[in-house]
Amino acid sequence: MKNMYINGRIFTANPYQPYADAMVVEKGKILWIGEGGSIDLSEGKIVDLMGKRVLPGFVDAHMHAFMLAETMNQIPCTPPEIRSITQMLTKITLKKDQQGEDQWIYGWGFDEGKMDEKRLPTRWELDTVCPDIPVVITRSCAHVCVVNSYALKLAGIDHSTPDPEGGSIDRDEKGAPTGVLREEAAMSLVTSLKPPSSFEQNCEMLAELSNELSRYGITSVTEMMSNHGFYEMFKAAQEKGFRQKTVLYYLWDEIIKKPELADSQLNVDQTVFIGGVKLFADGSITGRTAWVSPSYLGKEEQFGLSIATKEAIIDACDYARKMGIQVSVHAMGEQAIQLTAGLFSNKEPWLLNGPSFRLEHASLSSQEILELARTFNIALIPQPIFFFAEIEGYLSNLGIERTRLSYPVKSMLEKGVSVCLSSDAPATAWAVPHNPFIGIKAAVTRKAYDGTDLGSKERINIQEAIALYTRTAAEICRLPSTGMLAPEYCADFIVLNKDILKVPHDEIDLLSVEQTYINGEIVFSK
Repeated sequence: MKNMYINGRIFTANPYQPYADAMVVEKGKILWIGEGGSIDLSEGKIVDLMGKRVLPGFVDAHMHAFMLAETMNQIPCTPPEIRSITQMLTKITLKKDQQGEDQWIYGWGFDEGKMDEKRLPTRWELDTVCPDIPVVITRSCAHVCVVNSYALKLAGIDHSTPDPEGGSIDRDEKGAPTGVLREEAAMSLVTSLKPPSSFEQNCEMLAELSNELSRYGITSVTEMMSNHGFYEMFKAAQEKGFRQKTVLYYLWDEIIKKPELADSQLNVDQTVFIGGVKLFADGSITGRTAWVSPSYLGKEEQFGLSIATKEAIIDACDYARKMGIQVSVHAMGEQAIQLTAGLFSNKEPWLLNGPSFRLEHASLSSQEILELARTFNIALIPQPIFFFAEIEGYLSNLGIERTRLSYPVKSMLEKGVSVCLSSDAPATAWAVPHNPFIGIKAAVTRKAYDGTDLGSKERINIQEAIALYTRTAAEICRLPSTGMLAPEYCADFIVLNKDILKVPHDEIDLLSVEQTYINGEIVFSK
């Protein structure tokens, strides 16, 4: 049966037909969209949108869906829940009392810039409340964690343990590990020891996440740190109720171990498919592991970490070309961006249905880099939610002027670069890191949550911001017939409680979704 949606204020994100007030949906696809006065209302079921603003469903082009699902059962170490190390220790005590004695304790989202103490906790502080169970507190950037002494002992980390390649272990003045581990190479020394959840538990966890994503109007997602088995897991999760279209990006280190990928796994017409391989050229700005130049602010020069080698990025490009998928590189600092964009610019693109190259975050991109991105169709995926939510770390590490140059979305658009917005959830210091309205507000206002002005020259308008979170995000992820409301496109759309095109920009983050549709089927209703 046809569903006929009338009396709406529809922003389609289609540049050739940006507005409409009615659309006809059948079998999950849009048959027609336009002005309602020209359709025959006797042909199907009528759904009155009652003058509400309708948008395409959000496409989160860079997030960590599985990690986000895991955080739902972890201690949220972000304001307003936690504003001090003391409060965090209290939450750890409560968590320990609530769960079984042998279960690890995890917390996420810690940002020292928002804490009273203005520093990371130490293993000795964690030991005071939990000396006999592993504790892992992940920093907001997800590139740094703090563990207790029990976890260090379990991993065999002591005075004599060398820093792993591509990571580092913080130490005190006597050389003793403080419990702070930087980058995956160091973090995994501990986290790899955690007993894994069962396949069934993981699928159920993703199904629960699907409801949360739908609540915020997210109809398509990415998993940017996929391992072997993720394809099967997300497919199985669909049987349990995971509804979002999903693009998987497999970690290059995983691909090296097992390079064979089935043609069926790469089919973009599936609701789950493998879209690319992923590498890390550096770390995070607020964790001071992004590979920058000039140095971070401070008494001593610090330039962060260089992680992926030139050879690894080149090998990944060659593999991606062979498999017909994208190559994605995380690069935040100037040196990491320059290295990655330079290597990409020496490779011929191989994909016809989207960019071959993805440069994730592109935080400190110069005009030279933007020109390279335009010329060689390197997609840039910035997250303005970072400076919005983590302003303290940006200011203390970069200073105000350099922070204002970060995530230059307007310049990217003016240069004609392929660009979109995304969240990187849960890797940011915000209570609901996957909320698209936060990133949209940050891009439109160029203000941090505390009101810090981050430069009006890089503001974009609200229509551009929505398009970057819908149409262009789908194009970059190579999601077919997704991201805008047009004939023959998937009927993925959301109904808002207020008109996002009319509310004051400072109130965008207060908006909520009343209904979410995926393939024409309602999956969330307030």
